[in-house]
Amino acid sequence: MTLSRRALLGMATALSAFVLLPPAAFALSTSDAQRLVDLLVADVNAVIASGASEEAMLRQFEVIFDKYADVPTIARYTLGSDARSASREQLRAYTAAFRTYIARKYGRRFREFIGGQIVVQGAREVPNGIEVETTAILQGQSPFRVDFWVSDGSGQTKFFNIIIEGINMLLSERTEIQALLDQQGGSIDALIAALPQV
Repeated sequence: MTLSRRALLGMATALSAFVLLPPAAFALSTSDAQRLVDLLVADVNAVIASGASEEAMLRQFEVIFDKYADVPTIARYTLGSDARSASREQLRAYTAAFRTYIARKYGRRFREFIGGQIVVQGAREVPNGIEVETTAILQGQSPFRVDFWVSDGSGQTKFFNIIIEGINMLLSERTEIQALLDQQGGSIDALIAALPQV
């Protein structure tokens, strides 16, 4: 697969772009972060066990994602340097479109956990927040890690990253969004229109 110049630049600046993430959460304790993820996991497990249709589950996951995730921070990070040139209205519209896109995408992933559960294991400090380690236990599969990075840098205690089996949501979604932006000729407005349909 050939990477575009935009994608290459996005990857080259990925580490320095962490300045867009919430400030380090000095007031946030590991117990605070774990409490948030305990509540999040309880809600996710309840949806998994509900037996609802896929569409109903995805709507519930969107509500859960909005409740527990720092969507504006995640959205701005994935837009990369283009966020600096976007207008306030474009950022607002992009955040709303991204909220639907990311919730449905990860909702489909969590829907694969039907018949299983997510168990919180513990928490530790990481750059910009607290990492809460969980284990996903699925029927017929080996358990695997799903980690949530939590911060209160936005003024509320929320997660700003998910790492599933070592795959970093922030970095992978940044690359994905930059590729989608390339497909739209670099137009943020076109990306906003296309994103909920992805």
